Amino acid sequence: MLIAQYFTEFMFYSFLGWVWESIYCTIKEKHWQDRGFLFGPYCPIYGSCVVAAEIVFGHLIPGGMENMSFLTIFIISYIGSAIAEFGTSWVLEKRFHARWWDYSELPLNIQGRICVPVSICFGFAGVFCVKVLIPFMSGLHETIPGMAYEGIAMFLAAVFGADYALTEASLNALLKRIEEYKADLNERAQETYVRISEAPVELKEAVNERREELKAIGEEIREKRETAAEERRVRREELAEEFVRKINGFQKSNLKNIKRFVPELPEDSEAYDKLKDAVSKLKNIRY
Repeated sequence: MLIAQYFTEFMFYSFLGWVWESIYCTIKEKHWQDRGFLFGPYCPIYGSCVVAAEIVFGHLIPGGMENMSFLTIFIISYIGSAIAEFGTSWVLEKRFHARWWDYSELPLNIQGRICVPVSICFGFAGVFCVKVLIPFMSGLHETIPGMAYEGIAMFLAAVFGADYALTEASLNALLKRIEEYKADLNERAQETYVRISEAPVELKEAVNERREELKAIGEEIREKRETAAEERRVRREELAEEFVRKINGFQKSNLKNIKRFVPELPEDSEAYDKLKDAVSKLKNIRY
């Protein structure tokens, strides 16, 4: 019957913890927050801690809860809540690869799993539970028959077991889907990496191909320039020969005219010499 009582208390305290967490987070976030990682309205960490506090302060520490000082209860609750919260956060993260709380933005935190301000609050909550809540629940034990506890505990255990199994299956399915997405993302990332790593080689090949094309175009342009230069040279030579022929024809024509003109010149030796010099100069022109 004692185990049935503890389990019933565990479920009751877990429900109170869920109510407290949901109300607090709803006020903080300004929209409804359903706390806890199970589907049902309970947070097992609260139930576990309060039942553990009942066992520790009621049976393991001499003197009894009613005679224990507030400071002692506060210190033990402070340390115990920090250990429980850190351990629960670590286990949930390793098991489901997710976090249900994170104190990274609060001062004096350890890995975002626990922090001094929250642990202080749990220390005061421990004092309240030991001095008020646990004695109240102990008084109810005398009014509830033992068989009732057995029936309630069995019913709650069935509900809790089904809830845990459903949550486990759902989270496993979610984790499997996340792993598939992760594998697909890694595959796509690998393909992208391969394409990026091969891009310089492809670019180099494309540049080399383009370089050969440009080289061929350059050779073609050079050949066309040489052909055009040769054609211009030949054309200049043809024009020069034609010009020389015309000049030679002009010289011969003028020499004939001069020969016809010379006999008609007066007997003036000086004029005759000048005419001979002019003819000689005309004949000695270089082309």
